[in-house]
Amino acid sequence: MKPPQWANFLGLATRARKIISGEELTVKEIQKGRARLVLLSEDASSNTMKKIHDKASFYKVPVKMVEDRYVLGQAIGKEARVVVAILDEGFANKLSALLDETKRG
Repeated sequence: MKPPQWANFLGLATRARKIISGEELTVKEIQKGRARLVLLSEDASSNTMKKIHDKASFYKVPVKMVEDRYVLGQAIGKEARVVVAILDEGFANKLSALLDETKRG
């Protein structure tokens, strides 16, 4: 199965070193004001979801949901990842558009 277009683009952002993954690192980047977009897997624990959504809404960082932790992890070349923060405005805008497109299509 071919990976979704957003996953390929996330891989590009990873190679450009414009992402950070993991719950604690993502929260730190949100607090520092460097996170531009947060990708959260739909199979994350309820505690993780609440923590990320609360921090992101307080600091006004958009959060987009993705299918599952394995798709997210594979997109960045790791095993499984529940949360990823995009640190670049350009990558964040394009990823957001691609994810919206995927949800519609």
